[in-house]
Amino acid sequence: MSLIQLSAGELLDRLNSGQTTAVDVATAFLTRIEAKDFQIQAFLRVDREGALAAAESVDRRRRQNQPVGPLAGLPVAVKDLLCARGELTTCGSKILANFRPPYDSTVVEKLRAADAILIGRTNMDEFAMGGSNENSAYFPTRNPWNLDCIPGGSSGGAAACVAAGMAPLSIGSDTGGSIRQPAALCGVTGLKPTYGRVSRYGLVAFASSLDQVGPLARTAQDVALLLDVIAGHDPRDATSIPAPSPPYLRSIEQPLSGLRIGLVREHFGPGLDSEVESAVREACRVYESLGAKISEISLPHGKYAVATYYIIAPCEASSNLARYDGVHYGHRSDESAIHEALERDRRQLVAAGQSEKAEQLDNVLVRMYRRSRAEGFGPEVKRRIMLGAYALSAGYYDAFYLKALKVRRLIRQDFDRAFEQVDLIAGPVTATPAFKLGEKSGDPLAMYLVDLYTVSANLAGLPGISLPCGFSAEGLPIGLQLQAPPLQEERLLRAAHMFQSVTDWHGRRPRE
Repeated sequence: MSLIQLSAGELLDRLNSGQTTAVDVATAFLTRIEAKDFQIQAFLRVDREGALAAAESVDRRRRQNQPVGPLAGLPVAVKDLLCARGELTTCGSKILANFRPPYDSTVVEKLRAADAILIGRTNMDEFAMGGSNENSAYFPTRNPWNLDCIPGGSSGGAAACVAAGMAPLSIGSDTGGSIRQPAALCGVTGLKPTYGRVSRYGLVAFASSLDQVGPLARTAQDVALLLDVIAGHDPRDATSIPAPSPPYLRSIEQPLSGLRIGLVREHFGPGLDSEVESAVREACRVYESLGAKISEISLPHGKYAVATYYIIAPCEASSNLARYDGVHYGHRSDESAIHEALERDRRQLVAAGQSEKAEQLDNVLVRMYRRSRAEGFGPEVKRRIMLGAYALSAGYYDAFYLKALKVRRLIRQDFDRAFEQVDLIAGPVTATPAFKLGEKSGDPLAMYLVDLYTVSANLAGLPGISLPCGFSAEGLPIGLQLQAPPLQEERLLRAAHMFQSVTDWHGRRPRE
């Protein structure tokens, strides 16, 4: 079996036992990227030189019996919205095309400390706004199972690179399903931790009360391995939870006895693809065979989740993205072109006898702000900025934003009541398998509904995991979503591992 076919845990065993070297592992994945990524386009940038230098350093320390970190020699791909000192961090946007942060995000800092080999930066929907990866300012990523299909978003590159064997581990972010949804559509395992479990310091913000960083890998074991490294309190993040993280990998083999799983009544209605429903229900039968008790529950306010999310998230986005003005950093429009446009408009108004209007034209600075943002942001980002600015404007704040916050509380209360009856909530991640590139790109509302089953966990701040549970007749992966009470990632991972111990969906790979 080649190195790229091994799980992260298996690779680590070989590295620690001396059966292979970090340079060999890095070279194997870099070679795979060269062979496959021209089709899939999961990476925005690959750091071959840096990866091999880091791998050589790990090998040298191992030979000298010096201590190495828990991920020593394992390649990790990082979504391109986590700051890395001196490295391009674009968020899939032209407005940050030349941005090189002066510091590391906490997650990148922890990965470096764990001796992970940071192999490259993965493609994403611009500023994490999208569910298909088609909103990247650079190019769309394709699904390794069918190159005509989307990989999901916004962490589409992070999921696709793992599915295609181009990295054993990757880091994504989840604001409304952006880890779980692409994990489901690409047939890998992805975890959205509890809000505050993983530091957001150095994460370029989309919606600050919803964003959460998390791991993607082939198996729950590998997800636990990566979560062990990145989780934990960070005093630099005011929203970081000041609570210790349990040893996720060490406890994952312990089965859960007396497990109570709830199926959400509202998730099995019109719009759910029959193949997805069948795969999810069969997964629940697997859990029943393992001793779990399945019961039906209700989340009555879940039907308002998408509407609530698409008020709160754009409001926060419009505030967070106001900083990109072309002055401090980011794209700045050509000043000579701004001067020329201003003078042209002024001359036209004077020639038309409208001298007063000519004097009222925006000055050069205002024009620079407007042109820089117009040139730097893509259509979806502009749409969400405008939605958010409108909902926060005078006369509409109470009607939209304040009301959305109240509904958000009701959604969280639904979960609190449900978890008095069950230990986990199970259901679909997406209503359908992956759809074709371009199929929904002209219909924003249809694209927003892709997040129907995932946004509630972000609104409530809960952890959720997606794991492969079947395939469609066309050979596209289907994902099972498990959700747990706050800070119960350990329960999610143990339950996911139980399922993967008796099924092989996670072991299947796209045809070459």
